[in-house]
Amino acid sequence: MEKQVKKLDLMIIGGGPAGLTAAIYAARAKLDMVLLENQITGGQVRNSYTIENYPGFKTIEGGALADLMIEQAKALGAVIDEFDQVISVDLTDEDKTVETESYIYKPKAVIIATGASPRKLPIPNEAKYSGKGVHYCAVCDGAVYEGSVIGVVGGGNSALEEALFLTRFASKVIMIRRYDYFKGEKTTLEEVEKNPKIEIMYNWDLVNVEGENFVNKAIIKNTITGEEKELSLDAVFGYIGNDPKTDLFKDYINLNKNGYIITDENMETNIKGVYAAGDVREKMYRQITTAVADGTIAALAAEKYIVESSR
Repeated sequence: MEKQVKKLDLMIIGGGPAGLTAAIYAARAKLDMVLLENQITGGQVRNSYTIENYPGFKTIEGGALADLMIEQAKALGAVIDEFDQVISVDLTDEDKTVETESYIYKPKAVIIATGASPRKLPIPNEAKYSGKGVHYCAVCDGAVYEGSVIGVVGGGNSALEEALFLTRFASKVIMIRRYDYFKGEKTTLEEVEKNPKIEIMYNWDLVNVEGENFVNKAIIKNTITGEEKELSLDAVFGYIGNDPKTDLFKDYINLNKNGYIITDENMETNIKGVYAAGDVREKMYRQITTAVADGTIAALAAEKYIVESSR
């Protein structure tokens, strides 16, 4: 059977804070729109157990914040289609086509808000032990390691926050940090340093993990002396950055050397009527608040483009 072709005003690809904010604004503008999300709507914010820097909430769970955004978007009339994978896109100044497993969409404008995914640990046995002691989401997998020793690799806020979260389950958390400093917020670092369950190993790098069916030890290397040694632990959680989800768009959209989408201040890409918002976009800071700002601007710019191109 041939797929049904659907014409609409706006297609939003990605259901994190940027995409959901764009959907809220698009729905308020009464645009004929669809938000596509190939997984559970909410994005990486769902992986944050506690959020304390989002205006209006002293503290809120990531999943709860995502659910509030989804509820607001739907209440305004936004159409959200989960678990429909985008197969291909064809994007030009004149025409836009987005094909999913179910439909072929012909939108007047597109907002790309696909976000980024955790960067894999660069160790030989990463694939062998993925899900068997090598993880990238403490909220998803931390509870499995009740009473265990867990390693955390990374130097930013995510690593610090996830180390604190993992102390809920682990008997001990060992932070493996290749430099002698962290890039995270001082208040979070101070909380980590004061936690009796957390040990910080500065100037050590993860070289590999080993075990039988599951990880039971890590091999680490001192970045100053070159010394190598083994650590007995049951899991390693990696937080070494993210890679943008831009493979679908690389033949059409201008990307920087790291694969992030280049936009102007109105979130527009090199193609007229195609915008990018959130973690997928080239920018200095990637926070929930900056994603929301991007989504706002992208939706307003897209609305203006749709109205002007329809005249």
